[in-house]
Amino acid sequence: MLANSSSPLSRLAWATDLHLNFLRDDARGQFIQSLRTVGDALLITGDIAESHSLVATLRQIAQGAAKPIYYVLGNHDFYRGSIASTRAAAIEAGRDEPRLVYLTSAGIVELSPRTALVGHDGWADGRFGDFHNSQVILNDFSLIQEQRQVSGHRPSARAELLKRLQTLGDEAASFLRDIVARAAASYRDVLVATHVPPFREAAWHEGRTSGEDFLPFFACRAVGEALVEVARSEPNCRFLVLCGHTHGGGEIQVLDNLRVLTGAAEYRAPRIERVLPIA
Repeated sequence: MLANSSSPLSRLAWATDLHLNFLRDDARGQFIQSLRTVGDALLITGDIAESHSLVATLRQIAQGAAKPIYYVLGNHDFYRGSIASTRAAAIEAGRDEPRLVYLTSAGIVELSPRTALVGHDGWADGRFGDFHNSQVILNDFSLIQEQRQVSGHRPSARAELLKRLQTLGDEAASFLRDIVARAAASYRDVLVATHVPPFREAAWHEGRTSGEDFLPFFACRAVGEALVEVARSEPNCRFLVLCGHTHGGGEIQVLDNLRVLTGAAEYRAPRIERVLPIA
């Protein structure tokens, strides 16, 4: 499926990990109103709100910003809900408000005749770092239905949690491998939006790569391998990956034609990370 933007874009504003549910109504409204003057469209790479407030927040962004809103979901967007029901609600929100484009279900979005945008929520797949010895306990394990069902310190629970994380990571990798390859066949530049960094080196935190205890939950190896595979098979196409999740900003060059930007974030201080020129 190919979804065309209403007209070619020259500037794409990018934000990540806005966590707008942490803001009071007046502060949230002021930030959303400020989006009107930034870029021709807005891309958000996840962690917009929480499951119960996600759709209302997305509608507020679309109405206040008055421009196309392209987005994927992050782990916080599923809090106090389930992955399946939250994704279904995000799809339905786009039917009611055409300026909302949920990339996980939208297919290939043409931003200009030479630039396409694709995306998937993504998920940390537990394959980087030291999952089995990590003492990290995320709120995911108590606030997301699918994670809560397998949380705990019993070896069987940890094994089942790892299996579920890997299934989610593999789902994202399969989706992106296919759609990125199809976009690369028709476009010179492909922007790839996902919440979770697809390489350990892109999981920035406080100026350095995340440690072995956090990496299982801060990066997705399966998606990284899928992107490298496609980029190597399409050397004449340039791929730019935009992600967030770790709240630390940074940039890595994986291949000559594959670059990854990880956006920084701070709770209660949402911002535009960059405004990207679209060729």
